[in-house]
Amino acid sequence: MVVTLPISKTILTIADIENKFQLMPSVEPTFFREWQNDLPELTGIEKATLDRLLVRFTGHRRRGILAEGAVDKLIISPLLDLVGFYEPEYEVRTEESVEFALEGNEEVLRGRIDTLILSDRIWVLVIEAKRTIMASLALPQALSYMMCNPEPELPSFGLITNGDEFIFVKAIAKPIALYSASRLYSLFFPTGSQDLIEVFRVLKQIKINDLRRSLAS
Repeated sequence: MVVTLPISKTILTIADIENKFQLMPSVEPTFFREWQNDLPELTGIEKATLDRLLVRFTGHRRRGILAEGAVDKLIISPLLDLVGFYEPEYEVRTEESVEFALEGNEEVLRGRIDTLILSDRIWVLVIEAKRTIMASLALPQALSYMMCNPEPELPSFGLITNGDEFIFVKAIAKPIALYSASRLYSLFFPTGSQDLIEVFRVLKQIKINDLRRSLAS
């Protein structure tokens, strides 16, 4: 008998995700270069927009903890819009239902992705927004969703954020299930402005890589 389990209650730790999906952290420095090397520069308009977003977000955050919906409207959606992920060539899905049948077990993991960006049905970006104390606590759940990628031979990228912190993730399911994560970016001062710029540059890099893939296919 097949048992369906919710990802949010089944995958709670890094050990859980590694055991369930036979997933391993990559030790190869070149596996996840997209957040480090040759990042695109920003235009003057982009820099000015990021400054305005940070001032606005900081002002709202000073009043107390922001709900996930407010974080999305104040910082996540404006970033996706600015980088171009809301343009017609991309498909945006929210609360996307996904499931994964575990090999050798009569179990199916099921969950909902907060935001999924697709290009020609290829997963470009998985976004998991959690109002947890630390964004890293959402890493196991985000990786679980990324392992549900219907194109397991292609890498997928994830963005985990609680509004104040951002972490990028890269994962591939086949031929060997591997993952790696970026450093943590924080919008808290004094690094907030520069870290927001770096977050945006990584998003631009992911978009550029997708355009190169589309042209090559």
